[in-house]
Amino acid sequence: MPLVSVITPAYNAARFIGETIASVQAQSLQDWEMIIADDCSQDDTCEIVSRFASKDPRIVLVKQDKNSGPAATRNAALQRAGGRFIAFLDSDDLWLQEKLEHQTNFMNIKDCAVSYTWYRRVSEDGKTLGRVIEAPASQTYRQALKNAAIPNLTSMVDTAKTGPIRINEAGFRAHDYILWLSLLRQGHNALCLQEDLARYRSVVGSISSPPARSAYWVWRIYRDIEKLSLPYAAWCLLHYAGHALLKRRVF
Repeated sequence: MPLVSVITPAYNAARFIGETIASVQAQSLQDWEMIIADDCSQDDTCEIVSRFASKDPRIVLVKQDKNSGPAATRNAALQRAGGRFIAFLDSDDLWLQEKLEHQTNFMNIKDCAVSYTWYRRVSEDGKTLGRVIEAPASQTYRQALKNAAIPNLTSMVDTAKTGPIRINEAGFRAHDYILWLSLLRQGHNALCLQEDLARYRSVVGSISSPPARSAYWVWRIYRDIEKLSLPYAAWCLLHYAGHALLKRRVF
């Protein structure tokens, strides 16, 4: 079985999926599988992934029977994953060459269940935007309630410590945030490898929510999933909003 399973949901990703795959193939650590779950794309995504897969058996294409959204699509990929470490990478983002090697070594040395790294934003054509986006050295459950500081494209989970993981499909946005809260609530530790190892592509017309919409979904998560009291949820949301504003300032 591979050491790392890379989980990549895809929907109409033909513009960038080839670069994303290439950034995984270029990793200094080569003991990985990349499971790309396609959510009924209407462009050439499947054809591009199939071409890569025909030349590299570590790349696996999973086709959804119906368009189900990113949470269900990630779960479709997770069901096929065989690696000890699970790493998430969206279909338009990129990793630097030493990302997997450095991060798995870091997790083994630090004995942590969840890790994440620093990253930069890039434009659609790959040009760097702004400075390195730094993250706090660690995250506890209570800290994560006030600051969603685990970037999905840099995240990694050691399933030898957490057991199998699954994405919440209950109709919430920010399902990655729900996953991190769930793991931290169980007492697992999350640590940051303070190296710039990934590139988040800012794509015009992406499904990223505007700030007010994001705040709404975070509030729903606080109240409906985490069952926070009204005063504590309001206190956490105030801090969450402040951290979100600071993050946007660096772009």
